[in-house]
Amino acid sequence: MGSQHAAHRQTANNTQPYWQELLDAVPQRAPFRFIDEIIELSDEHIVATANFAEDADFYRGHFPGRPITPGVILVEAMAQAGVVALGIHVVARQRSLQEARRLISVFTDAEVEFSGMVPPGERVVVTGRLQFYRHRKIRVYTEMHRADGSLACSGTLAGMGVPA
Repeated sequence: MGSQHAAHRQTANNTQPYWQELLDAVPQRAPFRFIDEIIELSDEHIVATANFAEDADFYRGHFPGRPITPGVILVEAMAQAGVVALGIHVVARQRSLQEARRLISVFTDAEVEFSGMVPPGERVVVTGRLQFYRHRKIRVYTEMHRADGSLACSGTLAGMGVPA
């Protein structure tokens, strides 16, 4: 499919059907799918958005009266964009999207620093920059920015593709 090669270094100004195919290939589904849009993509980076629904069940206990998005959920959103979606794209560019769909992305490592809190209902922007991809292993530096542009968290995430 030629559309995947057209996605090399494109932005939201020229929305590609491939980007939706790429999102569809991300295996997580509601209520555990956090990324909802790809706004920039190249072989070296991805920029995606994630929304945290105000009525998400985890807010009831984290923390009652002053809910914030749990750090593990923030890391998961970063991984969905940087490790999973970008990893699928890298495999699709090297082989095919069909081949990429035959792999499941397994999270292997994270070193993340938290800089701010993300309240319920906030839309964040996740940027992932590829550090390396070899033998179905990926390492990505990621940042998550809040709607006001402030940094919520950043760090290095790693994963690998295993046959489904």
